Amino acid sequence: QVQLVESGGGLVQAGGSLRLSCAAFRVIFNIYSMGWYRQAPGKQRELVAAIIPGGSTNYADSVKGRFTISRDNAKNTVYLQMNSLKPEDTAVYYCNAHYLHFNYWGQGTQVTVSS
Repeated sequence: QVQLVESGGGLVQAGGSLRLSCAAFRVIFNIYSMGWYRQAPGKQRELVAAIIPGGSTNYADSVKGRFTISRDNAKNTVYLQMNSLKPEDTAVYYCNAHYLHFNYWGQGTQVTVSS
């Protein structure tokens, strides 16, 4: 059974940084597109950043220039470096792995940015 385990969330002041990690288990990691999504209270889940097996990335407009997604295929891990955090970045962040009709989610990690 595929498992995605996120870590690195927490409480940070506005302007601070956090680095999220997502370790994938029991999956051929290097063929999957990996993404980070977030869901704030009362809002729909939204894509934050994604990275395909070849390394190309895309970002939500709201995080461009502040967040960086990367992957380490040797460690079956995807990262999200978040800088210049804002209170509106507060949400539960979810890791996603996608390949054809296979789609998996992590359990989520809370990120809270105080003003």
